[in-house]
Amino acid sequence: MSKTGKAAILQPLQHNARMMRTILATRLLEHGLYAGQDAVLLKLAEEDGLPPGILAQRLGVRPPTVTKTISRLQAQGFVTKQASESDQRQTHVFLTDQGHDVIRVIEKLVRKTEKDCLRGFEKKERKVLLKLLARMENNLNAVAAGRPLRTSASDETDTADDLADDDAD
Repeated sequence: MSKTGKAAILQPLQHNARMMRTILATRLLEHGLYAGQDAVLLKLAEEDGLPPGILAQRLGVRPPTVTKTISRLQAQGFVTKQASESDQRQTHVFLTDQGHDVIRVIEKLVRKTEKDCLRGFEKKERKVLLKLLARMENNLNAVAAGRPLRTSASDETDTADDLADDDAD
């Protein structure tokens, strides 16, 4: 087996994530929502009243992106901006009643997309997948933060096996 075939996990993960996102975006568009708006609305459903800069930070996007999305959501009637009581230079973004209503639509579409994606998976397989994805996220967060990765004995064995296989190629 070639060396490139051994670590062939990134490409399928990216491909599946892109496909899921495309399907969800198509479904959202049928309800008048554009790509990215769902993330902003869902974050506001968790933490209503965030300033745009904090919202951008929590979503991992640039502030101008959030500003544009907020303007579009405001024009659609899903959010409203209010000046901060403590600092009039600062604004906070809040869901409107219409915004709260569309959250239920978004959540339904997310569930439908996940259900389609995981069709044929047993409950146990879904749990294992979630655990593995959580471990991957923890690893990537550690790398992003410059922290050393924790390894288990099986990780070290797998690495040794991979190296041995590489030497045989």
